[in-house]
Amino acid sequence: MCECENMNIEEIVDNFNLFDDWEDKYTYLIDLGREIPPMNPALKTEENRVKGCISQIWMVLEWGADGRISLTADSDAQIAKGLVAILYFAFSGKTAAEAARVDISALFARMGLDRYLTPNRRNGFYAMVERIAAFTAGCT
Repeated sequence: MCECENMNIEEIVDNFNLFDDWEDKYTYLIDLGREIPPMNPALKTEENRVKGCISQIWMVLEWGADGRISLTADSDAQIAKGLVAILYFAFSGKTAAEAARVDISALFARMGLDRYLTPNRRNGFYAMVERIAAFTAGCT
């Protein structure tokens, strides 16, 4: 386990880049997916499924009482769940204004994921990003 539950996204990007081998990077990505809170199986509905992903990915976004994003998500595929974790650590607990300042494409590129993920996984990742953007739109 990567013990990253208290890490921020910048630490995760830095840690990701410590690995030279892509197999090690994928292992770290899978470990990140194991760190996010589990999703209640009752939330794994068609309404919560992210369209555009080959893997099954479910995502629920809510505003907490403190005005911060609560992101709950899961996937049936380990790599996809790791990608979910990147978004979890990038957006959970953020206000709409803070979320708007997250440059997820730049983070994605800094991690090298833009070069090493299959187009289908990349499309799934950005389908999740679009869902977050739609959720926060008009809230800043």
